[in-house]
Amino acid sequence: MQRGFTLLELLVVVVIIGLVVAGAILSLGATGRDGQLERERDRLTALIAYARERGALLTLEYGIRCGQHGYRFVYYDNRTMQWQPETLDDTLRVHHLSDGLDLQLVIEGRDVVLDDQALQLPQNATVTGSGAPASLTGSPGDAATSSTSSYSSTFSSASSSSSGLGAPAQLNAQIAQNAPQIMLLSDGDMNSFALTIERSSAHRSVTLKSASDGTVSASAIAQAEQ
Repeated sequence: MQRGFTLLELLVVVVIIGLVVAGAILSLGATGRDGQLERERDRLTALIAYARERGALLTLEYGIRCGQHGYRFVYYDNRTMQWQPETLDDTLRVHHLSDGLDLQLVIEGRDVVLDDQALQLPQNATVTGSGAPASLTGSPGDAATSSTSSYSSTFSSASSSSSGLGAPAQLNAQIAQNAPQIMLLSDGDMNSFALTIERSSAHRSVTLKSASDGTVSASAIAQAEQ
């Protein structure tokens, strides 16, 4: 003869299920908070501030290369006249976002197609880093300014000709050359950008945006209507 569940046993099961569901809701941030998203926002905000201070101190032109699921910092090497990955300062090395998060980038009002190949170090990259060569601590020459201006104009023309089906050839060439999409120049200037960290499964995001006064603002978590 089989015995059925008592009312007390059923209540215990319901309470356990409720606790499990509540824990899942809190971990995913369904209550309006998302710990991972907030940490990634605060981390990137702090790294941008750190890179700008470091660039101003060493007179280095820094930039950010963004992939779909991460980013890394690069600097302009006056000796090689090329953008190089930051290899000495662990703080500015490649960072992969937490699972479930991805990046969206708008430069000068235009959407940028992001690819995680941008996170890979180029084979011809120097490993001296920005802190070692004395030549990098001096005043940057016209080469850096020329490079950033050339990149900006190339990016603008490439973006305007994009069909939306993929990154245009000119932009792919810039990515292959290790050039950043976001410029953090030593004189405090930046190009106009809006970098969004999104949890698409929950339609939740935060955005870091440059302003005309040279500051970077970070938004609170935005919940899109489904």
